[in-house]
Amino acid sequence: MISSNDFRPGVSIELDGSVWKVVESLHVKPGKGAAFVRTKLKNVQSGSVVEKTFRAAESVPQATLEKSVMQHTYKDGESYVFMNLDTYDETQLSATQIGDRVKYLKEGMDVSVVTWNERVLEVELPNSVTLEIIETDPGLKGDTAQGGTKPAKVETGATIMVPLFLSIGEKIKIDTREDKYLGRDKD
Repeated sequence: MISSNDFRPGVSIELDGSVWKVVESLHVKPGKGAAFVRTKLKNVQSGSVVEKTFRAAESVPQATLEKSVMQHTYKDGESYVFMNLDTYDETQLSATQIGDRVKYLKEGMDVSVVTWNERVLEVELPNSVTLEIIETDPGLKGDTAQGGTKPAKVETGATIMVPLFLSIGEKIKIDTREDKYLGRDKD
């Protein structure tokens, strides 16, 4: 159990049979009446956001989330197979369970899998990944003067906007949270 006074962004609670993550919390002491905590909660499974008010010091069950490091080993039809690096158990997940960042998932990549009551809630990819450009328009001499961008397809199938001077075969770093080009890979 956790007190509503201890709500901070990132805290996970159980409410109505689901896991909710606290996005914002504000402790309010009105001049008249009892204090309360106004929160904005995000449902981890569906992604919906609601605003809810709790009485001050109200106890709510805290969600016990387990996070384990798994490695993406291969794709089996429509399923993605992950191996737990501690127990060597394999788990199959669908693209919907992984989320929209599946477009950056590469074989051999280590990810964090968050589970609650043995149900997968979220797959966390690294904040940045290095991928190779497999398809883009050729860059022309003098293209760098204006600082424009062009679409480029990377080895996982994702399309991202990159500077005009990049060409096929170059490895680039991509921010998986914002779908942005970060720079060339130095290796």
